[in-house]
Amino acid sequence: MRELVISKYEAGQRFDKFLAKYMELAPKSFFYKMMRKKNITLNGKKAAGNEKLEEGDTVKLFLSEETIEGFREKKKRAVHTGAKLDILYEDEQVMLINKPAGMLSQKAEKGDISMVEHLISHLLDTGEVTEEMLKTFRPSLCNRLDRNTSGIVAAGKTLQGLQILSGLFKERTLHKYYLCIVKGVIKEEQDVRGWLLKNEKTNQVRIFKNETKDARPIHTKYRPLADNGQETLLEIELLTGRTHQIRAHLSYMGHPIFGDPKYGDAVLNKKLTSGYGLHMQLLHAWHLVFPELSGDFEGLSGKSIYAPAPKQFVSIAQKRGLGTWEHGIPEV
Repeated sequence: MRELVISKYEAGQRFDKFLAKYMELAPKSFFYKMMRKKNITLNGKKAAGNEKLEEGDTVKLFLSEETIEGFREKKKRAVHTGAKLDILYEDEQVMLINKPAGMLSQKAEKGDISMVEHLISHLLDTGEVTEEMLKTFRPSLCNRLDRNTSGIVAAGKTLQGLQILSGLFKERTLHKYYLCIVKGVIKEEQDVRGWLLKNEKTNQVRIFKNETKDARPIHTKYRPLADNGQETLLEIELLTGRTHQIRAHLSYMGHPIFGDPKYGDAVLNKKLTSGYGLHMQLLHAWHLVFPELSGDFEGLSGKSIYAPAPKQFVSIAQKRGLGTWEHGIPEV
């Protein structure tokens, strides 16, 4: 017999899904048969499989160790990256991290090391999770940033944290703001809409003013924070989160982002590379505003989280006379 106690990280998932993760090689029919025979119980009682697990629940497997281990896939241990995370906020459920430019949010290929791997490595190093716990729930990110876009990524440390945060992003009750430096002068706030069509083969997008077949609607707001007569420091509010939306939409409007290799101004980018060693877009997810929340998420209720911009971003902005900065945050 093996006894399992549900942790806060695993709580919130259906019992049958938990079992399927714990013994991933077993057919679903096996679990239902064992539950009917009370060879698998939940809190000492017969279970149906659709129960929602809570922290502290006890699962008993009246099965031989050979049977249990025979149904468990031998997974590689998590990578210990040793990376130090720039943590902006953390509680028992969630973590908000300032992702550096150049780092993947999630794996693109099998061998990649992304922010998710760094997150899991951190939680293993601090003892918050164990290799055994990772077999039934893996902490992950609720939002993604392009590899060369820096700024706030939100992670669910627990299943409940992941579900609640993901819901806030999906329902758009969480307000997301970005900083960028663009070519040209913008004097007034803009509220712009359009249509975005993605080419899956090239991973590039096109913007259209009017509705176009297979294109998805986009909505972007931006306001100028500073300009020097040639370029502008903008704050962007992202109202729909499509692939490359900010980068492509601003380029379409005639204001490409500094350093953007896909949608930027090639001549300007060459000068920025020569003058500042810039090789990526100056786009930074700098500010999240949370709605009113309660219960386990009360600590984030109505809270504003700011992520200092990268040193190179701030340095270029200051050298070009774009705003007053303190500790990576512009005065607005």
